[in-house]
Amino acid sequence: MTKLAIVILNWNGKKFLEQFLPTLIAHTPLWAEIIIADNASTDDSVAFLQSHHPQLRLIENDQNYGFAGGYNQALAQVQAEYYCLLNSDIEVTAQWVEGIVDYMDTHHEVGVCQPKLLSWHNRQQFEYAGAAGGFIDKYGYPFCRGRIFNDIETDNGQYDDICEIFWATGACLFVRREIYAQVGGLDADFFAHMEEIDFCWRVKNIGYKVMYYPYSCVFHIGGGTLPKSSPQKTYLNFRNDMLLLYKNLPKKQWWKIFVVRIILDWVAALKFLTGKGGWQEFYAVFRARRDFYKMRNSSKQKRQLPLRNVSKIYTRSIVWAYYAKKLTRFTQLPTENFTK
Repeated sequence: MTKLAIVILNWNGKKFLEQFLPTLIAHTPLWAEIIIADNASTDDSVAFLQSHHPQLRLIENDQNYGFAGGYNQALAQVQAEYYCLLNSDIEVTAQWVEGIVDYMDTHHEVGVCQPKLLSWHNRQQFEYAGAAGGFIDKYGYPFCRGRIFNDIETDNGQYDDICEIFWATGACLFVRREIYAQVGGLDADFFAHMEEIDFCWRVKNIGYKVMYYPYSCVFHIGGGTLPKSSPQKTYLNFRNDMLLLYKNLPKKQWWKIFVVRIILDWVAALKFLTGKGGWQEFYAVFRARRDFYKMRNSSKQKRQLPLRNVSKIYTRSIVWAYYAKKLTRFTQLPTENFTK
């Protein structure tokens, strides 16, 4: 069995494959296999791979299943001790693989791990999608060490410690194959966005840790499929955040959180309406709430009982901390306010 399968899910990302595959191949050890899973691209990605990289294994999905479904389709065909889910718009660095795999080999309680994620555009800054490891607050709002909302920190070595986190970025996520199978993979209902948070919550719920390993570093372009200002991204984030909470919170906690989230979501929608997002972003929030209600029954069946109180959830409101208390850096959040 292969030690590590590095699987890139591609959808119309030929330009990224052209740009970043040579570096990936150069910096990947021989004991790891690189696999491209194509999600029914229409931009000649497959022809490019067949002509320029015939040595790489290519898995062709018959349609675009989204990030979650696409990976599930592909990984069902891959046998390896570890998977690395890697975005096509990632530039890796020397020794990006070895340290994480060695660490997971010697720490069997670790189910998922991510490297340091820096911005490809500004290489001294953390990157929005994962930075130095992800967290959520009690109301389900995600943030990172190195990034709270749109405040992104410069990397000055302040997060160069191996530490437990709540979620690892789907841009570069290492996971044990048996754990991926045990929790049922990514939830295809999410399609894209926040599916890795749901996945990591389920991994923690069966007793494994999610970790950040800073001695491996990659650079991420970000927004390769959907830009941050896209109404579709807004829709997916708001809908999937509610699915995330509904699936993973114990019932008594869910109803308390749900009431607050209704208020907070409509405040955000009104802010979109009066700001740059306008009617399209407002309507995206409306659609997200509507479609969440439609998906509740199927999501209820996916709740992995018994649900437990898991570690590294911020027990306060990150919205209040950021906007009211002006706490814009992760280091300003008291450690005692995170679940153990």
